[in-house]
Amino acid sequence: MRKATISSRAILVSGAALLGMAMPAVASAQVTGDDDVEENSLDERSGVIIVTAQKRTQALSEVPQSISVVGGDTLDRQQADSFTDYVELVPSLSLTQSTPGETRVILRGVNTGSVGSTVAIYVDDTPFGSSSSLGNAAVLAGDFDTFDLERVEVLRGPQGTLYGSNALGGVIRFVTAAPKLGEFETSVQAGIDTVDAGGTGYHANGVLNVPLGKNLAVRASGFYRKRAGFVDAIGRTPEKEIDEAEIYGGRVSALFEPTPDFSVRLTALAQNIRAGSPSSFDADPVTAEPIDIDPNTGNPVDGLVRTEFYAENNDVDYRLYNGTLEYDFGPVSLTSVTSFGQLDQRQRSDNTIGFGPTVTFVYQTFGGRTDDVGVFLDAPLKQEKFTQELRLSSADGPFEWQIGGYYTDETVNIEQSLIPFVQDTGALFDPTVLGFADLLVLNLDSRYEEIAAFANVNIELKPRWELGGGIRYSKNDQSVIQTERGAFQPLQGLPSPNINEGKSNEDVVTWSVDTRYELSDFSSVYARVAKGYRPGGPNVVPPGAAADFPIQYDADTLVSYEIGFRAETVDRGFALDGAVYYLDWNDILIFGAFDSAIGPVGANDNGGGARVYGAELTATVRPVDGLTVMFNGAYNDAKLTDDTPPVTGGLDGDQLPYTPELTATMSVDYEWNIGGSALAFVGGDVRLVSDQAGAFDQTYRTLFGRRLEIDGYQKVDLRAGVAFDNFSITAFANNLTNSQGLTSFGDLGNRPGTLLAASPIRPRTFGLTAAASF
Repeated sequence: MRKATISSRAILVSGAALLGMAMPAVASAQVTGDDDVEENSLDERSGVIIVTAQKRTQALSEVPQSISVVGGDTLDRQQADSFTDYVELVPSLSLTQSTPGETRVILRGVNTGSVGSTVAIYVDDTPFGSSSSLGNAAVLAGDFDTFDLERVEVLRGPQGTLYGSNALGGVIRFVTAAPKLGEFETSVQAGIDTVDAGGTGYHANGVLNVPLGKNLAVRASGFYRKRAGFVDAIGRTPEKEIDEAEIYGGRVSALFEPTPDFSVRLTALAQNIRAGSPSSFDADPVTAEPIDIDPNTGNPVDGLVRTEFYAENNDVDYRLYNGTLEYDFGPVSLTSVTSFGQLDQRQRSDNTIGFGPTVTFVYQTFGGRTDDVGVFLDAPLKQEKFTQELRLSSADGPFEWQIGGYYTDETVNIEQSLIPFVQDTGALFDPTVLGFADLLVLNLDSRYEEIAAFANVNIELKPRWELGGGIRYSKNDQSVIQTERGAFQPLQGLPSPNINEGKSNEDVVTWSVDTRYELSDFSSVYARVAKGYRPGGPNVVPPGAAADFPIQYDADTLVSYEIGFRAETVDRGFALDGAVYYLDWNDILIFGAFDSAIGPVGANDNGGGARVYGAELTATVRPVDGLTVMFNGAYNDAKLTDDTPPVTGGLDGDQLPYTPELTATMSVDYEWNIGGSALAFVGGDVRLVSDQAGAFDQTYRTLFGRRLEIDGYQKVDLRAGVAFDNFSITAFANNLTNSQGLTSFGDLGNRPGTLLAASPIRPRTFGLTAAASF
């Protein structure tokens, strides 16, 4: 395996790499050099951060694009174990999440609310999640636990040449800690926390690294977290804290390195999420305030409550198996990455409000029932994805190149079943009174196959001036089969089962051009133009579809124009990292409900265009030893440039959903020696988020005469602790002011009356964590 060498200029300017972090010594990335002396000097004197974001080992300061790196130490100290915990550390990163396992990740405002993802999720060099817009990838982003991670790399802007499809907004890479040869290591951690007006949570995890001879090592880690709930149920038997969740899993990795030029690493990862109801409450559709009167009984209620007639849950399992082979031939090196991933979701959601009246009418009219009927939706989803990537890379030098090929074969199976029950008792009853085994079952089975080839080059034109670029050709074939069966079919004059199919194929070329110039040993500027894409695909045309029903949707493409800079003082006491950009987004993918003989049917479609004007800035100040003040902020003016089709409800000039125009985080951390090897530390963050728009919703606009909007909010976190050689303890208070800022707001028609579902950030939480290593 080729060892990375870092130029002297890279070392001098690498202090800017720390700008994406909140602590002065937060990077866990390891620097490898020709010998141990060089390795140690790089770590101690320069704080150089090594990344592999461009599929080549290099200093972060040499990457000619906007990138943030959050190191493992920062994640531990800030108790950041999921997307919702470290979103504030990364400029232009936003998300919506109402339950663990269902997260929409947004970078630089690239979001229209469609079901295809605009941010690619990677674990090391392995993509995770569906490439197709038929697999609900937009809301099923892999939210991997951060325990025993080396770092999280966030690449902003389209990454189509190296990472392929779905990387319009950028890429999030979870870089796992590799086994360490010749070292025995173990560490454990445990903690407890309590949520305001909610329950108590706790966690425990551990890691073990075992050398097996000189050339082989195995690393195993495991974790368990119980997340406390804070939302109560009304509408059925009252229940407290229905949004509790358990998250647990582990990772095993083996590294075999018989020679310095050859290595094989095998990794298996498993994570299970067992979540109850969503962490969302019924809210006033205009003010977003929690309701204080039960809409079902008229009785007063207190706290955050949601109407449910049947208990909801969301269970999600991640499985990922990877084998990476690296061989250094001298002038070139070969890398092979083979993976197989699975995502299983088993979700149950109460649809009584939306479907209950219809189902009650059907059973009372045709089934002889006299009681009110509720209905819940069982919606299991299973995704399997095989990938293979081969690439050749040149050795480091004034002319560097990389060529490769990529193949993926993925299947997604979705089943949605409407299950009737008696509202008063919650008891299920036999739907065969209507003459069918099921009320309504819909199956959607799709397959996505892609082959791609890519090439990248980087040329040193002069000692301080580099020029780079890349190109990728991707070809995909897709097929989908939809089957509907059950009692609803003949009631609408349709056969049961009813089967429809669709197919599509397309070719897409993406590219990038960049240049970087070092103004001095401590500052540089760069410019980058890049194209990304998201695959199109087929729709299943339902019976009696309206004339405007889209048979197929095309790929949407985004071109980004970015200029950035990085600079710091000689003593690393002050550093700046910033970028300005313009994103031109065409044929945007949207999702709408189209009329058909079986009622409204959701389908993917293309809209017109959108654009984003943006700027990001991170500043780090270290005025005295041990004290670090960090600010990161982003401005994103993200809007439609055309009306969307009427079924979606977006108008020219509308702000893109869930994209605050302004976000900013100020972090202050101080650590000092309290005797011997013991260190004490204190710190805090203040997060500001401006107003933002919710999802496109024509019905809401018609009812209230305006776009759905979400008020901005502020959030304050504090932390303190002490660390000894092998032991540390940390206390924290998150959301100290108990802000009720919202991450999502909507779902009109699925809540009582005109109420909406509001998903807040986690209420005030106090906690304590202890860790030990041996």
